[in-house]
Amino acid sequence: MLRTALPGSAGRRRADILTAADSLMDVPELPEVESVRRQLAPRLTGRRVDHVWWDQHPRARFHAVARMQGNTIEAVTRRGKFLVLPLEATSSRDRLELILHLGMTGSLTFGSGSSTSPAAERSAGEDGHHVRARLALDDGSMLLFRDPRRFGRLSVVPAGAYAELVPTLATIGPEPLSPAFTVTDFATALARTRAPIKAKLLDQRLVAGIGNIYADEALWRARIHPATRRVGRDRAARLHAAILAVLTAAIEREGTTFRDYQLVNGASGRYADHLEAYGRGGLPCRRCGTTLQRRVIAQRGTTFCPRCQRV
Repeated sequence: MLRTALPGSAGRRRADILTAADSLMDVPELPEVESVRRQLAPRLTGRRVDHVWWDQHPRARFHAVARMQGNTIEAVTRRGKFLVLPLEATSSRDRLELILHLGMTGSLTFGSGSSTSPAAERSAGEDGHHVRARLALDDGSMLLFRDPRRFGRLSVVPAGAYAELVPTLATIGPEPLSPAFTVTDFATALARTRAPIKAKLLDQRLVAGIGNIYADEALWRARIHPATRRVGRDRAARLHAAILAVLTAAIEREGTTFRDYQLVNGASGRYADHLEAYGRGGLPCRRCGTTLQRRVIAQRGTTFCPRCQRV
């Protein structure tokens, strides 16, 4: 997204608008989804879905949701930026998975109220505000999926059958915090491409779950310019270590909240104050004091240090 230089207060207002729009698009990423998963797991694992209501608009973002009714949630897992809930069927039907993506503004909380009709949802007051789906569980609790901008997705698919409805899951790369994410494989994959490293990190096929925020942070930590097209083994090893360090630190603080992202318990992520690059364009680099620059790389606003991060 390009910034337009405007004089005085108009320029500052424009910058504020663009920064807000960027932050809205950039969460949730792996740390945010993992933090949500950790709060959901104790309350959902082993629970049966007795009834589900979902908003019929837009239809394309909800698929076969009714199929989860009568099934028990075996676990709450994560793949990249997706929540994956394996379902244990109570009949001889094929094994199913509930796939949930929070989109830009989605959140999951536990609440109360009817799950049986849209009319009841519309009259549910604040508790029903922006609710797109409700899952009534066998312990009497209700899982609410709120999504003001309607970019979230909810699909029930045969286990592992992702190609048609969630193609990203069919081609997604290794989990960065798993043993499958090795320095050797990472360096080899980087050597096969001449795309800018920022674009490769956002691609999801190189490594799962990294978006704009943590790509900027990892590249800053590894001292690699986001437009770099050749990353040798030494720099690949530095970037590999930086990805692990940044994601681990962000998960410890339950992710980054700018506006909409919140945990299941309603709390905000606490990592925003620890960001070194993302969102700090025009401020001094905390490592060398040089003014951080912001430009568009891989069609995303990107912040980096021109001195520490050389092409």
